[in-house]
Amino acid sequence: MLYLFKSIRILVCSLIPNIIPLVITAGVMGWAGIALKPSTVLIFSVALGIAIDVTIRFLVNYKQELPQNGGDVIATVRQTIRHTGISIIYTSLVLIAGFIIFCFSNFGGTQSLGWLTSLTLLVAMLTNLILLPVLLIWINPPKKTI
Repeated sequence: MLYLFKSIRILVCSLIPNIIPLVITAGVMGWAGIALKPSTVLIFSVALGIAIDVTIRFLVNYKQELPQNGGDVIATVRQTIRHTGISIIYTSLVLIAGFIIFCFSNFGGTQSLGWLTSLTLLVAMLTNLILLPVLLIWINPPKKTI
Protein backbone atom coordinates (compact mmCIF):
# COMPACT_ATOMS: atom_id res chain seq x y z
CA MET A 1 0.00 0.00 0.00
CA LEU A 2 2.80 2.37 0.85
CA TYR A 3 4.46 1.71 -2.52
CA LEU A 4 1.19 2.06 -4.41
CA PHE A 5 -0.04 5.29 -2.80
CA LYS A 6 3.22 6.76 -1.43
CA SER A 7 1.46 8.05 1.67
CA ILE A 8 1.74 6.96 5.29
CA ARG A 9 -1.68 8.47 6.01
CA ILE A 10 -3.35 6.40 3.28
CA LEU A 11 -1.48 3.34 4.58
CA VAL A 12 -2.88 3.86 8.07
CA CYS A 13 -6.34 4.55 6.64
CA SER A 14 -6.20 1.29 4.73
CA LEU A 15 -5.02 -0.80 7.68
CA ILE A 16 -7.71 0.23 10.15
CA PRO A 17 -10.73 -1.02 8.15
CA ASN A 18 -8.89 -4.30 7.51
CA ILE A 19 -7.79 -4.95 11.09
CA ILE A 20 -11.23 -4.37 12.65
CA PRO A 21 -12.90 -7.36 10.90
CA LEU A 22 -10.07 -9.63 12.02
CA VAL A 23 -10.36 -8.43 15.62
CA ILE A 24 -14.13 -8.95 15.56
CA THR A 25 -13.67 -12.44 14.12
CA ALA A 26 -11.12 -13.29 16.82
CA GLY A 27 -13.60 -12.06 19.44
CA VAL A 28 -16.40 -14.14 17.97
CA MET A 29 -14.10 -17.17 17.91
CA GLY A 30 -13.31 -16.67 21.60
CA TRP A 31 -16.98 -16.11 22.44
CA ALA A 32 -18.02 -19.24 20.50
CA GLY A 33 -15.23 -21.31 22.04
CA ILE A 34 -13.50 -22.01 18.72
CA ALA A 35 -9.86 -22.86 19.32
CA LEU A 36 -7.03 -21.47 17.23
CA LYS A 37 -6.00 -24.36 15.01
CA PRO A 38 -4.41 -24.42 11.55
CA SER A 39 -7.86 -24.75 9.99
CA THR A 40 -9.24 -21.72 11.83
CA VAL A 41 -6.12 -19.54 11.56
CA LEU A 42 -6.50 -19.91 7.79
CA ILE A 43 -9.58 -17.70 8.10
CA PHE A 44 -7.50 -14.64 8.95
CA SER A 45 -5.18 -14.88 5.95
CA VAL A 46 -7.96 -15.62 3.45
CA ALA A 47 -10.27 -12.90 4.74
CA LEU A 48 -7.46 -10.34 5.03
CA GLY A 49 -6.39 -10.98 1.45
CA ILE A 50 -9.92 -10.48 0.15
CA ALA A 51 -10.59 -7.44 2.35
CA ILE A 52 -7.40 -5.73 1.22
CA ASP A 53 -8.45 -6.29 -2.38
CA VAL A 54 -11.65 -4.34 -1.68
CA THR A 55 -9.67 -1.59 0.02
CA ILE A 56 -7.25 -1.31 -2.88
CA ARG A 57 -10.14 -1.10 -5.35
CA PHE A 58 -11.69 1.73 -3.31
CA LEU A 59 -8.43 3.65 -2.85
CA VAL A 60 -7.33 3.34 -6.48
CA ASN A 61 -10.67 4.74 -7.60
CA TYR A 62 -10.35 7.48 -4.98
CA LYS A 63 -6.89 8.38 -6.26
CA GLN A 64 -8.15 8.52 -9.85
CA GLU A 65 -11.19 10.62 -8.96
CA LEU A 66 -9.35 13.16 -6.78
CA PRO A 67 -7.85 15.25 -9.63
CA GLN A 68 -11.15 15.16 -11.53
CA ASN A 69 -12.88 16.73 -8.52
CA GLY A 70 -10.28 19.46 -8.11
CA GLY A 71 -8.90 18.00 -4.89
CA ASP A 72 -12.29 18.16 -3.13
CA VAL A 73 -12.05 15.18 -0.78
CA ILE A 74 -15.75 14.98 0.12
CA ALA A 75 -16.86 15.08 -3.53
CA THR A 76 -14.21 12.51 -4.40
CA VAL A 77 -15.34 10.16 -1.63
CA ARG A 78 -18.95 10.50 -2.83
CA GLN A 79 -17.96 9.71 -6.41
CA THR A 80 -15.80 6.79 -5.30
CA ILE A 81 -18.66 5.29 -3.30
CA ARG A 82 -20.98 5.74 -6.29
CA HIS A 83 -18.53 4.12 -8.70
CA THR A 84 -17.13 1.31 -6.59
CA GLY A 85 -19.71 0.82 -3.83
CA ILE A 86 -22.05 -1.41 -5.81
CA SER A 87 -19.23 -3.57 -7.16
CA ILE A 88 -17.78 -3.92 -3.65
CA ILE A 89 -21.19 -4.98 -2.32
CA TYR A 90 -21.79 -7.49 -5.13
CA THR A 91 -18.30 -8.94 -4.93
CA SER A 92 -18.52 -9.30 -1.16
CA LEU A 93 -21.97 -10.89 -1.28
CA VAL A 94 -20.85 -13.43 -3.90
CA LEU A 95 -17.79 -14.33 -1.82
CA ILE A 96 -19.87 -14.56 1.35
CA ALA A 97 -22.33 -16.87 -0.42
CA GLY A 98 -19.42 -19.00 -1.64
CA PHE A 99 -17.99 -19.39 1.84
CA ILE A 100 -21.43 -19.98 3.43
CA ILE A 101 -21.58 -23.21 1.40
CA PHE A 102 -18.81 -24.55 3.64
CA CYS A 103 -21.24 -24.41 6.58
CA PHE A 104 -23.01 -27.48 5.18
CA SER A 105 -19.89 -29.61 5.56
CA ASN A 106 -19.73 -32.40 8.12
CA PHE A 107 -16.17 -31.41 9.03
CA GLY A 108 -16.04 -28.90 11.88
CA GLY A 109 -12.98 -27.06 10.60
CA THR A 110 -14.60 -26.48 7.22
CA GLN A 111 -17.80 -25.27 8.88
CA SER A 112 -15.82 -22.81 10.98
CA LEU A 113 -13.93 -21.66 7.90
CA GLY A 114 -17.22 -21.02 6.13
CA TRP A 115 -19.12 -19.00 8.67
CA LEU A 116 -16.16 -17.16 10.18
CA THR A 117 -14.79 -16.12 6.78
CA SER A 118 -18.28 -15.01 5.75
CA LEU A 119 -18.58 -12.96 8.93
CA THR A 120 -15.16 -11.41 8.38
CA LEU A 121 -15.99 -10.52 4.77
CA LEU A 122 -19.30 -8.95 5.81
CA VAL A 123 -17.62 -6.79 8.45
CA ALA A 124 -14.79 -5.93 6.02
CA MET A 125 -17.32 -4.80 3.43
CA LEU A 126 -19.02 -2.56 5.97
CA THR A 127 -15.78 -1.08 7.29
CA ASN A 128 -14.51 -0.42 3.77
CA LEU A 129 -17.74 1.30 2.73
CA ILE A 130 -18.36 3.23 5.96
CA LEU A 131 -15.16 3.62 7.97
CA LEU A 132 -12.66 4.03 5.11
CA PRO A 133 -14.46 7.07 3.59
CA VAL A 134 -14.72 8.64 7.04
CA LEU A 135 -10.99 8.14 7.61
CA LEU A 136 -10.15 9.61 4.20
CA ILE A 137 -12.19 12.72 4.97
CA TRP A 138 -10.73 12.93 8.47
CA ILE A 139 -7.09 12.87 7.32
CA ASN A 140 -7.84 15.41 4.57
CA PRO A 141 -10.18 17.93 6.17
CA PRO A 142 -11.92 20.30 3.77
CA LYS A 143 -10.19 23.65 3.39
CA LYS A 144 -12.13 26.57 4.76
CA THR A 145 -12.60 29.53 2.48
CA ILE A 146 -12.61 33.01 3.92
